[in-house]
Amino acid sequence: MHGALLTDLYQLTMGQAYFDLGMRETAVFELFVRRLPPARRYLVAAGLAQVIEYLQQLRFTGHELDYLAGLGTFKSSFLEYLRELRFTGAVHAMPEGTPFFANEPILRVTAPILEAQLVESRILNIIHFQTLIASKAARFVAAGGGRQIVDFGMRRAHEAEAAILAARAGYLAGFDATATVAAGRRFGIPVSGTMAHSFIEAHDREEDAFRDFLASYHGDVTLLVDTYDTRRAVELVAKLAHEISTYNECGRIRAIRIDSGDLASDARAARAILDGNGCRDVRIVLSGGLDEFSIAALVHADVPADAFGVGTSFAASSDAPTLDMAYKLQEYAGTPRRKRSPGKETWPGVKQVFRERDADGVLLRDQVGLVDEVLPGERLLHPILEEGERVAAPVMLEDSRKYCARELARLPTATRQLGEETPACGYPVPISDRLRALTANFDAQVI
Repeated sequence: MHGALLTDLYQLTMGQAYFDLGMRETAVFELFVRRLPPARRYLVAAGLAQVIEYLQQLRFTGHELDYLAGLGTFKSSFLEYLRELRFTGAVHAMPEGTPFFANEPILRVTAPILEAQLVESRILNIIHFQTLIASKAARFVAAGGGRQIVDFGMRRAHEAEAAILAARAGYLAGFDATATVAAGRRFGIPVSGTMAHSFIEAHDREEDAFRDFLASYHGDVTLLVDTYDTRRAVELVAKLAHEISTYNECGRIRAIRIDSGDLASDARAARAILDGNGCRDVRIVLSGGLDEFSIAALVHADVPADAFGVGTSFAASSDAPTLDMAYKLQEYAGTPRRKRSPGKETWPGVKQVFRERDADGVLLRDQVGLVDEVLPGERLLHPILEEGERVAAPVMLEDSRKYCARELARLPTATRQLGEETPACGYPVPISDRLRALTANFDAQVI
């Protein structure tokens, strides 16, 4: 976990101003996405566990305070205040794995304004990334139509923490495994891997490479077959599968992986070769620059793929690498607040999201209203922290994953479709009459 200095400078300079002015009243900030990226019809909330960990561990160390003192910007009285600072506020949030839509608060922080302001940048940093990646991962899972999806994205992720948290977000949204070992250890995610072309190239003969790898690997093996001639390599695999009993201690050929070329044609040819040689239990994994649309096309064409490995398009969400996510002041000292900047307007007051479903649990609509309203549907934001302490038990990643799968399955059919553009008439998210009235009253009074 990173230290308290993982923030923007202006959070600290505003903090000093609040401190000097004696502004200690309670503030309410809400985190939401203003608009969905193109092709996104919903997003998936993720990263709450890391936010709570950050808030409960928030401390300024002596070394960090020495650094701030050396900047010459901060008064010693403020630095002494920071030395004792702990997060004492409340957090309400949607459970991880919840599908949500534009302009819906997914997390609310209620705390003395200095505390609530100071944590803005890191909370956004955590929630933005994992929500972005979980939302992308859900599209891969939908495209796969029940086939396994494995995260191969570490080498394309934006450094170590991004790789590990991308693996977490992917698993939350329905991925089956990750190739990132550290993520497997940290979060209990199943790990899966194959072999690189370099192992084969390091041998004089492809067959020798396969034999050596099988002899070395104790467990189910996936052999990479597209280094030279894919179809010839599959024939070698079929031959080795019949000879494998000659090894005293060796891996079992569980699958082949095709990483380049005409994936559809090669997969069909590979399936025919394997089946024709009695290797019907050997699976086919496809990888190599896949995105959700190419996977959906392969599935639609009934290409015989059992699993897909995805990297760049997933770990960097390359088609939509950012979300228009904001963390904004909605109330201070009991008074509603609102931003009116064109294109960045906010609804004032402390809010809740009310979700309505049909008799089968399928989502009908969400309504954004004030927290004290009584509106149809379930409340999506739940208490997590009060006075800096947990009031809700931690949720295991496996449980969040099951919840996410269940909720994604309950999205309306049109909302679950991939689509290359966001539909003009998407999932309905009306604003309550009371919230509209509060906004009009605010605008009438504020110059």
